[in-house]
Amino acid sequence: MIEYLPLIGTVTLLNLLAAVSPGPDFVMIVKNSLCYSRKTGIFTAIGIGLGLCVHLAYCAAGIAIIISKFVVVFSIIKFLGAGYLIYIGLSSILAKKSKLELTEEKPVDDLTFMQAFKMGFFTNILNPKVTLFFLSLFTFVISPTTPTYIVLFLSFIMVMTAFIWFTIVSIFFTQQKVQKAFLRFEKPINRFLGSLLVLLGIKIALTFK
Repeated sequence: MIEYLPLIGTVTLLNLLAAVSPGPDFVMIVKNSLCYSRKTGIFTAIGIGLGLCVHLAYCAAGIAIIISKFVVVFSIIKFLGAGYLIYIGLSSILAKKSKLELTEEKPVDDLTFMQAFKMGFFTNILNPKVTLFFLSLFTFVISPTTPTYIVLFLSFIMVMTAFIWFTIVSIFFTQQKVQKAFLRFEKPINRFLGSLLVLLGIKIALTFK
């Protein structure tokens, strides 16, 4: 185990940098936390975490290489992800007032566990950049000769790092002071976050490998 400490440290750092970098996952967490509730934000984070499990599973199995080599398969994933982000973004832009009350635990029209979970899950698994990140990780950092128990341990660290980070983000954006500011500027914030998701979707759709 000791001989793999440099590898564990490298993968943990790279994954943390990838998690904290602004992207679709981050925007989705912020949107759901601000517009709905802390529980919804955390359920979205759980969806993102399990989405990472899917990426890790097919990368460990070598399927990521196949996805990256076949342009049609990669393009399908890319356009599905772009379309999903654009759809969520437009929904946010056109959303009505959230009915959020600071005295209540959650707004009247809060998302269910499954709705929040699916938003986080599909945002993550349909992001081709996550596919390429893990492909690079399993190609240049994690060796094919790395023991299975080390790969499983690294996978656990990566999933938990993402979950903890996005839970912290959700907790921050559901603080009462932040919520008060959101209620004052709800429409422009919704439009900004929605527009950001739409732009991210368009960027993904137009990005060439």
